[in-house]
Amino acid sequence: MDGGGVDTGTTAAWMEKHRQMYERATRHPFTVSIRDGTVDMSAFKRWLSQDYLFVREFVAFIASVLLKCCKQEDSSDMEIILGGVASISDEISWFKNEATRWGVNLASVSPLKANLEYHRFLQSFTEPEVSYVVAVTTFWIIETVYQDSFGFCIQDGNRTPPELLGTCQRWGSAGFRQYCQSLQSIVDRCLANAPADAVKSAEEAFIRVLELEIGFWEMSSSQS
Repeated sequence: MDGGGVDTGTTAAWMEKHRQMYERATRHPFTVSIRDGTVDMSAFKRWLSQDYLFVREFVAFIASVLLKCCKQEDSSDMEIILGGVASISDEISWFKNEATRWGVNLASVSPLKANLEYHRFLQSFTEPEVSYVVAVTTFWIIETVYQDSFGFCIQDGNRTPPELLGTCQRWGSAGFRQYCQSLQSIVDRCLANAPADAVKSAEEAFIRVLELEIGFWEMSSSQS
């Protein structure tokens, strides 16, 4: 993560190893345009509606992570993961309120191709053969990409439009950053104790999330 994140462990090594792709996911022209104040508001509205659909799909994904956590001998991660579950209801309400504010009719929105692809990826985690370490790694990096992307939009020197500051603060806040760091600590601990094949699968999931996030930003920008 950018500036002051957890800097030891396997996750930090992956972020360095895949730095170019990570930066494409967290400094995408779409989110950078928010920071620069040049964002196309039609693209922002497209992102808003598509991300609402994504978050609804994300509920089942977090539930699958939590279920895998409960089956661990040490289920001490449960309270942290539950924090993500607890925030989802508020997040869905936030999307509905924002959609009303921006005149976006969520009932008429269908997921675009990149969103559907992401949905299918999330749905694969309900399979029992997907390990907890892979699932929690995926959860961490999904949250972290948003934290880093929107956190950049509220750093010093930003020209983020005032009407979008609330959006950026939602994921860019210090509190959400701390939550992502807590998840990262869980992931590093799990990876340190995982067999080599599970670590390999977790790294593949890490890379896949970055690819899907880049695709999601592209979709928001171009409606592809």
